[in-house]
Amino acid sequence: MINGAHVGLYSTDADADRAFLRDVMGMPHVDVGEGWLIFGLPAAEVAVHPAEESGKHELFFLCEDVEAFVGSMTEKSIECTEIEDRGWGLLTQMTMPGGHAIGVYQPRHERPPSMG
Repeated sequence: MINGAHVGLYSTDADADRAFLRDVMGMPHVDVGEGWLIFGLPAAEVAVHPAEESGKHELFFLCEDVEAFVGSMTEKSIECTEIEDRGWGLLTQMTMPGGHAIGVYQPRHERPPSMG
């Protein structure tokens, strides 16, 4: 049945955001034509949060060591927010060139097994 997930980010500067994911984040990718890059992701999970309205979605990348991640981004001149201890994990955020705020956190919660 389901063998993966595809996340779509809509951007006012798609080329810059693709370059950010490719060059800064070092994500593996394929060019499916005319510079349209699709990026490979590590194992993923999805959670459904209660909300006043439906339609909001967030993207978080997970890492083993958020302090090391922030250090790596600092070396690449990418600003990250101060690391916050949220109980469920240690969280920072960065902003992609097109304006997307992306959370990166070191989880403290149990991780589900991948479907694959």
